[in-house]
Amino acid sequence: MPFEPFHYEMEKSTDDKGWPVTTIHCHGKIVSENTGAVRTLIEPLVERGGTITLDFSDLQFLDSSGLGTIVSLKVSAIHRGNCKLELVRLTPRIEKLLLLTNLFELFAGHMPTHLV
Repeated sequence: MPFEPFHYEMEKSTDDKGWPVTTIHCHGKIVSENTGAVRTLIEPLVERGGTITLDFSDLQFLDSSGLGTIVSLKVSAIHRGNCKLELVRLTPRIEKLLLLTNLFELFAGHMPTHLV
């Protein structure tokens, strides 16, 4: 079964302190062919600051280039200081990838009990 190309929906709001909150519902696959588009989408949000939530509930596939891009964006958000990038609603496939690469805690902050 072929994977869908990457596409997304974006929701924007503000938190109770007026900081921007952006949720990006990711679909399809994040692979080497589209990491530039993903970076172009997220980098301006990191520069702006606030909270960026990547909803991976419908992300079908993430290759090493895609994972590297997400890690790079997370590191940029951390260095920015006023930006939080988080992953939510991970599929079992993405959870396993993050566990195998020891990156789960970078994105989640803690290991959920169902994975221990």
